Amino acid sequence: MVNLQVEIANLKFRNPVLLAAGVLGMTAESLIRVAEAGAGGLITKSVGLKPRRGYNNPTVVQVNCGLINAMGLPNPGIKAFSREIEEVKGEVEVPLIVSIYGFSAEEYAEAAYLAVKAGADAVELNVSCPHVEKTGGEIGQNPELLAEVVKNVKRRISCPVFVKLSPNVSDIAYLAETAVKAGADAITAINTVRAMKIDVKTGRPILANKFGGLSGPAIKPIAVRCVYEIYEKVKVPIFGCGGITNWKDTIEFMLAGASAIQVGTALAIKGIEIFNSILKGIKTYVKKRGLRSINEIVGLSHNL
Repeated sequence: MVNLQVEIANLKFRNPVLLAAGVLGMTAESLIRVAEAGAGGLITKSVGLKPRRGYNNPTVVQVNCGLINAMGLPNPGIKAFSREIEEVKGEVEVPLIVSIYGFSAEEYAEAAYLAVKAGADAVELNVSCPHVEKTGGEIGQNPELLAEVVKNVKRRISCPVFVKLSPNVSDIAYLAETAVKAGADAITAINTVRAMKIDVKTGRPILANKFGGLSGPAIKPIAVRCVYEIYEKVKVPIFGCGGITNWKDTIEFMLAGASAIQVGTALAIKGIEIFNSILKGIKTYVKKRGLRSINEIVGLSHNL
């Protein structure tokens, strides 16, 4: 028997393949469907304290190497979303992690409190959105602001707090250290890479917001490097995220130091069946190497 179970911040996941924030995570129905498809854990789309409409279309553009999106964090607000959280918790047994954003440390803390009150098993702090001003990237790039947000959230809730970091920085490992010292229970690396696409016929940027976040296979090498660097600096678990499309990508992230991974953009390419496809592949990989648990490969590249 191959053990695919992982434990992160006292949360037990039946396998290390989770749904990433931002994809199929806005309704209870879609989250339940992802759990039924085999995901080991669920992460919702980012939710704030107040409802937000987001940007006008176009908000997503396909490129050769993935997708660029500038949705603008549309969401109904945490109070309305609490109903979705409650419904999911009544139907699934896998951990539910609510992605939270805010425009101040106090907003992050209040949104996290309400998410946990509704039943969230943990929160993931989105301090890395590359296309909304005064939240996300501005916080994740500033060590003092980052520490303030994490500390405020930790004071407000007793559930695990995960911090999703941006690759659009000079030293992501230092920021991971900052988050951990402030109380982060785990790190998610990475969010999207700031990017844009211009229409050569009109000469204008395609996205209404001009700039967006690149996701998909193009950013996987960047994400693997970030996980590798963070693993050497912090002692908390790491969620690898960015460009994962198959079991080999998953293994690569785990060898670099990720305890679990998150799948996002690949769902738009391969569909919800990707969870079982990845699980079959990593189970075969572990068996062929005579290992008993997927946990035995975490960070292995650092010892070779």
